[in-house]
Amino acid sequence: MPWADRFHAFASRVSSILGAPAAFLAALGIVFFWMVSGPLFHFSDTWQLAINTGTTIVTFLMVFLIQNTQNRDAKALHLKLDELIRANRHARNALIDLQHLTDSELQALELEFRKLRGAPVPEPKTSSIVTPRKAS
Repeated sequence: MPWADRFHAFASRVSSILGAPAAFLAALGIVFFWMVSGPLFHFSDTWQLAINTGTTIVTFLMVFLIQNTQNRDAKALHLKLDELIRANRHARNALIDLQHLTDSELQALELEFRKLRGAPVPEPKTSSIVTPRKAS
């Protein structure tokens, strides 16, 4: 099994486990234990550093796991939508792979759909910078 597939399986499993209510309660328990242990450690800098370091490390690692899971889910959703567009003979196949368009292309398509449904089309954005006029 390729390394990327093993990482995805790991990321998916960890995201599922840590997204469960039991994981939240466990984290809440850790924070509660840390809070009540404050007087025992005289609210020292080391006591504060323990929770700060722990939460920073966990947050840093979880960002990568969650991002991996989100990327895969988004890709799967796009493929499902692309298949529905392709299978509908009245749909425009040009809408397949919209996620790869530039922002300006997406904005143009959005304006087209607004016109189709009769929604008001917003005025083009103008610059708020005022340019001084030259003296004649």
